Amino acid sequence: MSKQEISASVIRRLPRYYRFLGELCEKGIVRISSKELSEQMGLTASQIRQDLNCFGGFGQQGYGYNVRALYDEIGRILDTSGHHRAILIGIGNFGRAIANHVNFLQCGCELIGLFDANPFVAGADLRGMPIHHIDTLAGFCHEEHPEIAILCVPDSAAQPLADKLCALGVRAFWNFSHCDLQIDKPDILVENVHLADSLLMLTYGLHRENLSDSAT
Repeated sequence: MSKQEISASVIRRLPRYYRFLGELCEKGIVRISSKELSEQMGLTASQIRQDLNCFGGFGQQGYGYNVRALYDEIGRILDTSGHHRAILIGIGNFGRAIANHVNFLQCGCELIGLFDANPFVAGADLRGMPIHHIDTLAGFCHEEHPEIAILCVPDSAAQPLADKLCALGVRAFWNFSHCDLQIDKPDILVENVHLADSLLMLTYGLHRENLSDSAT
């Protein structure tokens, strides 16, 4: 199956496989069947086999999957050994949390620059890295050529900033602002992250349960 034929839903499950398999590696588990993996991940064994078959045959009948080999292979597919250069813009509380707690290297990225528009924030250090003023962004991009921009900025700033970064050669956006970026360029990748969406799914589920309970 070619890269174009692999569905987005399969691609979106790969990081989850990678995370679960990494945890199994840390526990010293050598092999696992699709059934055992399905019980841990909440997927069906058939779904797991179909997903992994999109990228080649990894399992052996009667043996299951070699955990380390499958972990390494999914890491290769996700390019976790790459060094995609990333910058983070917006060093407020959330931006600081991203900078401090995301394992960029494990995700194949290298955080090379931090930026903020606040002159009282710019000039300080975070993680041993200087925080640059946003006015220096263009010069930095021309010199360092980042591929990924992580946006932790207000809604009003996100789209103009993304347009500017596209012109500066940034090819991918991890966007935590409260708006979806609109970039009409097929070669630009955008991941809009809205944490409240997950919380709303929980409130929806609780509401449905309450309705069900009241109906009985």
